[in-house]
Amino acid sequence: MEEPIIQARDLGICFAKGKQKKGRVKDLFVRRSANKKGAASDDFWPLRHVNFDIFPGDSVGVIGSNGTGKSTLLRLITGVLIPDEGYVRREGRVAPLIALSAGFSGDLTGRENVNLVGALHGMTNKEIKSKFDEIVDFSELEDFIDTPVKHYSSGMKVRLGFGVITQLPHPILLVDEALAVGDKAFKKKCHGVIDGLLKEGRTLVFVSHSAGELKRYCKRGIFLDAGQVITDGTVDEALDSYNESSEATAKRKAEKKKAEKAAEEARKAAEAPAAPPLPVEATT
Repeated sequence: MEEPIIQARDLGICFAKGKQKKGRVKDLFVRRSANKKGAASDDFWPLRHVNFDIFPGDSVGVIGSNGTGKSTLLRLITGVLIPDEGYVRREGRVAPLIALSAGFSGDLTGRENVNLVGALHGMTNKEIKSKFDEIVDFSELEDFIDTPVKHYSSGMKVRLGFGVITQLPHPILLVDEALAVGDKAFKKKCHGVIDGLLKEGRTLVFVSHSAGELKRYCKRGIFLDAGQVITDGTVDEALDSYNESSEATAKRKAEKKKAEKAAEEARKAAEAPAAPPLPVEATT
């Protein structure tokens, strides 16, 4: 039986409200010790009791509303975040299309940053050199490749980052809203690159709010809500669950707003001063 390339078992991570999550080993032991004593009232779990297996060559869309733990899940898979409960295990390295300009040094040129980021992701000097022209051609930065990155626009940084990451030979591709930026021509190029990587047999975990993109790339969908896996099936099944949940949430909000309005009107009516009595006409 084929072994999963990514496996999550009872996966959970806890955040303290108003504090930045740390990934240091020291924090891991501090948090696990605190969890044994009981969670603080200002802690919340963006993900908890999450279980799934992803197999080589799978294309999985992670679906959910904002704040349901989609991006957090990708960061747990990469190892950027450390879980507080359970584990997530992967076989093979990850090519992360997440925060594409991360790792760039503003004082270094585009050329120097290609070498830096490529090396940080495990590419050898020979591999970087052989892929360099493709990276520059894709990013369309031939005239700026020797300019310090601090002078690049955000779009230029994203194009360069996308160009570097998609040249990584790693078997797992993680995409977090990477196609939500850039102009139409750039998005078309990105679609072509991802199509090519999937044909090579890469494993894809894809986060997007676009149903069209999810259906284009993904055969399977995982719908997250309230930090848990609600549906793990075809991408259509996951999208249907998401839409039903969104409609139910919108209905609850509308009903709550209506009840609050009625309560406010009743309160104002109760606090209104009583009308003065009508004058009594004298009789003879």
